[in-house]
Amino acid sequence: MKTIITIGRQFGSGGHEIGRLLEKKLGIPCYDKELILLAAQKSGMSVEVFSHVDETATNSFLYAISAGGFSGSTPIGAPQNLPLNDRLFIVQNDIIRAKAEEGPCIFVGRCADFILKDHTPILNVFVRADLSFRIARIMEAEHCTEKAAADLIAKADKKRAKYYNFYTQKRWGAADSYDLVLNNAKLGADRAADLICDFAKNLF
Repeated sequence: MKTIITIGRQFGSGGHEIGRLLEKKLGIPCYDKELILLAAQKSGMSVEVFSHVDETATNSFLYAISAGGFSGSTPIGAPQNLPLNDRLFIVQNDIIRAKAEEGPCIFVGRCADFILKDHTPILNVFVRADLSFRIARIMEAEHCTEKAAADLIAKADKKRAKYYNFYTQKRWGAADSYDLVLNNAKLGADRAADLICDFAKNLF
């Protein structure tokens, strides 16, 4: 059975860490930043260029598509005249679909829940956490002040919300967009991963 788990996450909530724990616990691959590398290889663009626009929305003619609800299907390849943001989204869309067809896997971010909306079975998870918890994690990871961490969180969350809302016409972080919403500050990454595993076993 091609079990697919997607993880949306607030910045600093530990969604990436939970994805890696699930990878070990379930023995299936987790794709996060790897999607940028795969997209770069597929398109011939540099990883650095794509990293700069990863999970970033832009105003382009794709808006006409997304305004009516992006279907999830894409043309072959990414048109060279499109903004980099849209080119990356199109290439990652194709890669996510291809990886989901290959076998069970986990995707972190990048609208994977929407791109695979017609895939069954699928478990869509959103990881959140109390702001104080996220600030503490970012301060430790980035070696920055509390204010700097709070500013990074606000900026990153805004960017992710804009990206998700733009391409999916849904609301990032809204409970009705996901099957399971977890507060990692209350659970801890290991317990959160175990809970997702149990939920997936019962669901699938």
